[in-house]
Amino acid sequence: MNSPRSLTVAAVQTSPVFGRVDANLDAALALVPGGCDLAVLPELFASGYQFRSRAEAASFAEDLAPDAASGPVTTRLAAHAAATGTTLVAGLVEREGANEGLRLFNSALLVRPDGTRDVYRKVHLFMDEKLLFDPGDRPFPVFAACGTKVGLMICFDWIFPEAARSLALGGARVIAHPCNLVLPWCQEAMVTRCLENAVHAVTANRVGCENRTGNELAFSGGSQVVAPRGERLARLPSTGTGAAVARIAPGVPGTQVTLRNDLLADRRPGLYRG
Repeated sequence: MNSPRSLTVAAVQTSPVFGRVDANLDAALALVPGGCDLAVLPELFASGYQFRSRAEAASFAEDLAPDAASGPVTTRLAAHAAATGTTLVAGLVEREGANEGLRLFNSALLVRPDGTRDVYRKVHLFMDEKLLFDPGDRPFPVFAACGTKVGLMICFDWIFPEAARSLALGGARVIAHPCNLVLPWCQEAMVTRCLENAVHAVTANRVGCENRTGNELAFSGGSQVVAPRGERLARLPSTGTGAAVARIAPGVPGTQVTLRNDLLADRRPGLYRG
């Protein structure tokens, strides 16, 4: 792998078939390029996205607590990370508790090659997700991985500037962003998120359609890697699978914009309402 000052990252774009977990896992991991330090897979990449009920979502859920026995998706991700030396970030359904106390989260799992793992629970639920999942109950997290600081957010979090800003304030140098995007604006907005926070972002989206509830969803692809000055280092089209791969230097360029201006140090929170 590359030195911590230079990382190879990949946004992996998949086309899962709902419910075919093993096949979706095989296809997704086959798209992870060799030699990557960090690879980001889409939101709910192994199960598919459009659940008909909370009970159906629960049937795909895994306990992601550090001391819990690994479920089948977590096990495969950990094995791949260990075999390749690639840290993986991927979206899946997380369960906590049981029976009447069961909670379900739309979560992102970070798995390192040494087997350690961390979790983010989606804070901003989109549309019918509000009927299926509990909202994330933890602040936006920043984790040590790949010799840098990796922040996690999921899909619709992009539309809330506070998400990426919270990660930047927490020290993130790279934002890993698993997605199932259907609205048309995210890929462009992430250019601004990177620019206003001086971070890299790896947005991994899916392609294809799902229509299991009478509401057809068409996923927009466009997976990309964006640099802190808003430059797209790699981007995939709106159709087809693959990986957008880029070499990044997470410590560069930092938050200083001019000799007298710093994106974070110049903030004046006392004058911001709300």
